[in-house]
Amino acid sequence: MQLTETLDIQAIRADFPILNQEINGRKLVYFDNAATTQKPTSVIETITHYYNFDNANIHRGIHTLAERATRDFEASREAIRDFLGASSIEEIIFTSGTTQGINLVASTFGRKFIKEGDEIIISGMEHHSNIVPWQMLCEENGIKLKVIPVTDLGELDMEAYQNLLSEKVKLVSVNHVSNSLGTINPVKEIIDLAHSFGAKVLIDGAQATSHLNIDVQALDADFYVFSAHKLYGPTGIGVLYGRKDILNAMPPYMGGGEMIKDVTFEKTTYNELPYKFEAGTPNIADVVALKTALEYIAFHGKENIAAHEDMLLKYATEQLSEIEGLRIIGQAKEKISVVSFVIDGIHHQDIGVLLDNQGVAVRTGHHCTQPLMQRFNILGTSRASFAVYNTVEEIDRLVAGLHKVKKMLL
Repeated sequence: MQLTETLDIQAIRADFPILNQEINGRKLVYFDNAATTQKPTSVIETITHYYNFDNANIHRGIHTLAERATRDFEASREAIRDFLGASSIEEIIFTSGTTQGINLVASTFGRKFIKEGDEIIISGMEHHSNIVPWQMLCEENGIKLKVIPVTDLGELDMEAYQNLLSEKVKLVSVNHVSNSLGTINPVKEIIDLAHSFGAKVLIDGAQATSHLNIDVQALDADFYVFSAHKLYGPTGIGVLYGRKDILNAMPPYMGGGEMIKDVTFEKTTYNELPYKFEAGTPNIADVVALKTALEYIAFHGKENIAAHEDMLLKYATEQLSEIEGLRIIGQAKEKISVVSFVIDGIHHQDIGVLLDNQGVAVRTGHHCTQPLMQRFNILGTSRASFAVYNTVEEIDRLVAGLHKVKKMLL
């Protein structure tokens, strides 16, 4: 199977130095992109450049280094505003990642606006980071947590979702794309239905931002969260988008420097958006490098990247489906480039270890979605997830590796 000549995949692979190595004597095949993507040289060089030439704290200094660091930091905020289609940089809050973004909303919006007797809806395919914060809030405030069921195909039961909605529901929090199944959820429909009952909606976009075009205004999302490290950017940095009017109504998340205007022992006045939610010295270098990652995606074109990944998904699905005893978990009509599977009679961890012995890196386990695994009556899966630098030939390596695993263990 060949891709159109839109992308030069070999040239792209050369941008990622980590791929040019051997694991256990075999050239690395990296299929763990849903956990974290690799970083192109341009992103790595941006981080190095910052520490070599611009290292200074931001916003508070008037010397040249501080001004350069502040300029580049805020340029990243503007780039993210454009990337998400937000209306204002005031709506872009830097966090440590998707998990902190969700916890921020739970701890501020949740504690102020969701009270005893109210309800929160999540789905049965959520990552633990979009389950546990809401459980904690519910236990603390006497709130009821309701769950959208997942069908046998790995799709949300939208009829059941509509039946869960009522005026008691104050928040719906679901992922845009499942990290375990690759399912693309109908978030626009989810948002519109929730809004018709007066509920706010948070979308976990951790798995969506590198694959799908995101327009938070078109979606009419109230909150949207994602992590840089899943779209060719650094670890330790993420983004919370929130509608300006909602963010203004929310109390601060943490107290400290930067999130204040004036402090006396009698009273503190909080800073304006977005700084009200950004206490302390941020992860400056990685924020700056996130802009470089977005530029890398834009240079190659997200549509082109998505087309390549979709081709890999179709090819992998076809080839894996021909392996006797292998069952793909999650066969939604709309998916990104994630294939989770089990093989009868073989533990998923054994699959992962034996593939690694052959230089093929896949994810094994419950993928921080234990309730979803329970839904399918399995302990976990082996998960292969593809990015722009992956190839058909690498999928052939995976398939050959699985045949070898079967011969060794069955």
